[in-house]
Amino acid sequence: MAESRIAIYGAIGANVAIAVTKFIVAGVTGSSAMLSEGIHSAVDTFNGVLLLVGLKLSQRPATDEHPFGHGKELYFWSLMVAVLIFGLGGGVSFYEGIQHIRNPEPISDPTWNYVVLGAAALFEGISFTIALRQFRGQTRGRPFWNALHASKDPTTYTVLAEDGAALVGLAVAALGIYLSHRLEMPELDGAASVVIGLLLAGVATLLVRESRGLLIGEGIRPDTARAIRALATAQPHVRSVGRILSMYIGPEEVLVTLDLHFEDGTHTDVAAAEMTLIQRQVRERFPMIKRLFIEAGDSPS
Repeated sequence: MAESRIAIYGAIGANVAIAVTKFIVAGVTGSSAMLSEGIHSAVDTFNGVLLLVGLKLSQRPATDEHPFGHGKELYFWSLMVAVLIFGLGGGVSFYEGIQHIRNPEPISDPTWNYVVLGAAALFEGISFTIALRQFRGQTRGRPFWNALHASKDPTTYTVLAEDGAALVGLAVAALGIYLSHRLEMPELDGAASVVIGLLLAGVATLLVRESRGLLIGEGIRPDTARAIRALATAQPHVRSVGRILSMYIGPEEVLVTLDLHFEDGTHTDVAAAEMTLIQRQVRERFPMIKRLFIEAGDSPS
């Protein structure tokens, strides 16, 4: 979790500086795309704070009311972040763009816009690099897109998605400002703001989907379940394995229940020894499985 905080702190620091500068320049130049970018950075700053809150609350110890701990707090707050990106970031940017298209105002001098966008790209690039480095350190060499979908740490992939969207948004804003000024068509600046709004809404939708799956009880990947089943059936007295039930109860904590069917006549001590061996092998191979419950059921007919 310490690595996740590094990525969040880096994103917050970059977004605070960028948001203030963007708002000042948007006020001076009247650029709708720059205003949208300022809103985007302000929302990202607040989102970073919410992720820190989620991290803090998720580390509270288990209680009688929450016997498995509070790990899913992080999933709830990451869902709130996604909603804010969609509503405040995407919605306001889209609205501002439409307003600017309906009531276009020419940009007198885009120089400061370009300076701020260049500085913002530098800071966002640094933040993105930090988040990407932390993320790649968690993927263990898996392909990027597969690792992104498989990741259960919303702090890392949320910051990565936000910074990635920010870099694309900066490019869109720069292009909109340039074409608006060069072609003397201020409506293009508003169109750039609309595109930024749609971009943020798309990113938010992806984040909502990931958070929703984890909140409603997403389990381990099918290949992990198959590996656990193979470890269990490799024991000489295990006839079959029932359905493997699992659920992420935190980014680094998984609950798994396993129902084993032993050969008829298997002695209790032998079954217990094989169950202990399975527990050790599973935990050694999959450290994130912190809670593993194995039950010896009746042999299937």
